[in-house]
Amino acid sequence: MTIKRITTGTTLAVCLGLWFVAASALAQNPPAPAQNQNMEVIHHPNYDPTVNMPYVPAIKITSGKLLWLSGTTAVPVYHDHPHRREVVLAHLPNDLEAQTRASMDGIKKTLEAAGATFKDVVHIFVFRARPRIGDLGRASAVINSYFAPYNHKPTSTNLAVLELGEPEQLIEIQAVAVVD
Repeated sequence: MTIKRITTGTTLAVCLGLWFVAASALAQNPPAPAQNQNMEVIHHPNYDPTVNMPYVPAIKITSGKLLWLSGTTAVPVYHDHPHRREVVLAHLPNDLEAQTRASMDGIKKTLEAAGATFKDVVHIFVFRARPRIGDLGRASAVINSYFAPYNHKPTSTNLAVLELGEPEQLIEIQAVAVVD
C-alpha cells in the first residue's frame, strides 16, 4: 500500500513538474495566432515583433488540405496554348506593378473558386524576370496589399530568373493554401 501511494504521488509530482515546464516554455514563446484554424505561425525564440516583415519564417499545418495553385501571370488564367501573341501582348504591359496586380487578381479568382481567400495562403513563390534594382520592393508592396485585409503574412520565396514563359512577362506567382 505504501509503495502504491509513493508511486502515485511520484507520478503526480512528475506530471505536475512536466506541466509546469511546458507552461513556462509556452509563456516565454507562445504560439503565434493563426491566420485560419488550420495553421499555426512559427517564430524563432528571438522574434522581435517591431521588425516589419512581409512574411513569417514558418507556418505549421495543423489540419485541413493543401491547395496548390498553378503559377499565375498577368495573362488570364484561361488562355490558348500555344499562346496567341496578340492576346499575350494585350495583357503584358512593361509595368511590374500592373503585371503583379493582374497575377494576384488571377490567384484571388482561383482561391475563391476553391472556397478560400488570401488568409488561407501558407506560401507564395514569386518569380521575377529581367530584375532591376527596386523591383523586389515594388512587387512585394502589391503582393502584400492582398494579404493586408486579413492581417496575414504567408511564408514566401522570391527568385529573380533569366526569363519566364514570354519575353514580355515580368512576374509569375504561385501559391499554396490550406483549406477545409
